Amino acid sequence: MPIRKGGASVDLQQQPISALKGVGPRVAEKLAARGLATLQDLWLQLPRQYEDRTALTPIRLLQPGVAVQVEGRVEAVERGFRYRPMLRVALGDDSHGTLVLRFFHFRAAQVAQFQVGARVRCYGTPRPGQHGLEIVHPSYRMIDEAGDDALGTSLDPVYPAIEGLGPVSLRRLIGQALDRLPDEDALELLPRELRDGSNLPSLREALLTVHRPPQDADVAALLAGRHPAQRRLAIEELLAHHLSLRRQRIAQQAHAAPVLDRIALADTLRKRLPFALTGAQQRVFEQIRQDLAQPHPMLRLVQGDVGSGKTVVAALAAMCAVEAGRQAALMAPTELLAEQHLNNLRGWLEPLGIRVAWLAGKVTGKARAKVLEEVASGEAQVVVGTHALMQEGVAFHDLALAIVDEQHRFGVHQRLALRDKGSGGSGNGDAIVPHQLVMTATPIPRTLAMAAYADLDVSAIDELPPGRTPVQTVALSAERRPELVERIRKACAEGRQAYWVCTLIDDSDEVVAQAAQSTYEDLCKRLPEVRVGLVHGRMKAADKQATMRAFKDGEIGLLVATTVIEVGVDVPNASLMIIENAERLGLAQLHQLRGRVGRGSAASSCVLLYQAPLSQMARQRLETMRETNDGFVIAEKDLELRGPGELLGTRQTGLAQFRVADLARDADLLPQVHEMGEKLLHDSPELAERIVARWVGGAVRFASA
Repeated sequence: MPIRKGGASVDLQQQPISALKGVGPRVAEKLAARGLATLQDLWLQLPRQYEDRTALTPIRLLQPGVAVQVEGRVEAVERGFRYRPMLRVALGDDSHGTLVLRFFHFRAAQVAQFQVGARVRCYGTPRPGQHGLEIVHPSYRMIDEAGDDALGTSLDPVYPAIEGLGPVSLRRLIGQALDRLPDEDALELLPRELRDGSNLPSLREALLTVHRPPQDADVAALLAGRHPAQRRLAIEELLAHHLSLRRQRIAQQAHAAPVLDRIALADTLRKRLPFALTGAQQRVFEQIRQDLAQPHPMLRLVQGDVGSGKTVVAALAAMCAVEAGRQAALMAPTELLAEQHLNNLRGWLEPLGIRVAWLAGKVTGKARAKVLEEVASGEAQVVVGTHALMQEGVAFHDLALAIVDEQHRFGVHQRLALRDKGSGGSGNGDAIVPHQLVMTATPIPRTLAMAAYADLDVSAIDELPPGRTPVQTVALSAERRPELVERIRKACAEGRQAYWVCTLIDDSDEVVAQAAQSTYEDLCKRLPEVRVGLVHGRMKAADKQATMRAFKDGEIGLLVATTVIEVGVDVPNASLMIIENAERLGLAQLHQLRGRVGRGSAASSCVLLYQAPLSQMARQRLETMRETNDGFVIAEKDLELRGPGELLGTRQTGLAQFRVADLARDADLLPQVHEMGEKLLHDSPELAERIVARWVGGAVRFASA
């Protein structure tokens, strides 16, 4: 923000880092590699933790694992080379305690410093060693008898490391940048009326507190990220991300989209289905139908548990496009899942005389040329495929609805590419943007959806079709494998089928896991009367498909597979799922795998086979799986255990990495953020733009995907 000094307007926030003392081209390059180019970038480069050097702790009172600052005199020095160079320095103090400082990397000049009797002040985390407590590679300084030995007056910030730039240099540069902080009015972007109700400090006060916490600061709150200063920064950052997504939504709504307001074909399909829609399916389709009837593009996320019937809702939506004489495309992340959709759609739509085309990587030569011609001419009314749908050679005649399944598995650019296939499709010179429907079988916690998908309307199919029996889940130690083999023998003898899922393809010495190949060979020996199949990601697509088809047709009784079968396989006769090394998988993945059984009327079971000992997090995951079959409950627990980054997937670049905010920790701020965001967009759109620029910057362009 411009600040007037002596008549000159100086934009301190955007002033380059090179304006600081000690920042030459080389240092500037290293900072730029981490996205740090301006003074504002340094203000927002926040500490990841703090060191308390405001007090000294007597050596005798040290506790393992608790970081402290100590001071003592050198009592002994030992330099050894048994396995690698090592320096050990024994310190003693007036409390008659002894602490060992251990160094593996050191210079001769350092050794010379540690003379017996010299005073040393050091900081680090003690741990048990051979001769009592020790600190490995502490930060330290020698105390001159006549020099200044005053203690610090504030907590020392520890910043994320930057390659080629030492922590002291980085701290000094950030200190220089903070010295140039504008006054409160010049820096503040949130209107006072929005801040008054929250009882939070100004941005200037918050930044100074977080970078230079006073001696009496609540260290526990700072380390937990719940200090009022951090909450003030988090609320503005969450607001910036919310505003960026909402602005993209507004920009999208400004585009023209085909009006798809005829539903006779959808009604015909609904009447011909061999099952009745659930109340949730009817409700979600009604929401979609209303969106499609508008002259601006639908942007809707449909989330629903495994088997909740998202595909049939997508098929009904596609009928609205087909009846209008236009096209619909459905894109899935794997050929296995895409082919499942293809089979379902052909079974439902071809009796209505609708041409469903198939376009995947394995469709080549003349067959591919024929499909491309049908897509370009409009003869193919519904097109199903993988990312092959987005390749340059694919031209749609008039794409009106783009459906993306398991959308979090696609990169943002890929989803934009499919949407762009419909731009200009009307041929009248106006840019027509297709409606977008994205689906996920991984339920997303409400708080995460509020933050990550503020540009989308979110629908939930939260009801399973009738006749689906809840899957009974048990956790068993790997030592009980023989019992499971007998259970499979009995199930297959009764005409039922089973999955045995492994987490690796080949055996590994580094990870304790039964690989799929060796498990397959072992089970073939133990169950000679059962036909056992094997599926993993390194198999040729044709071999994989053939095995999956044989399993679906009931020719294979037991399928040994890697997590490749996580999505897209529908075998109603399979009633037993065994997941090997279940402790290594996340809750969402375990829930997806469990959803492969219980798809028929037979009582189904899922066995979580684990390798002891279990970590605390693994134990919580397995307990959650035993306690509930509700994907939305599981998603909330997954968010609590793993955090939002892993839950959404690293490729969800529309949601940039947060610097301060944590969606799990700061979920309670989101309703306030939404309210503030709508007021800003309505009353002060120019302020909204500056808040987005401050926190999000260039990531905004991806947010519309």
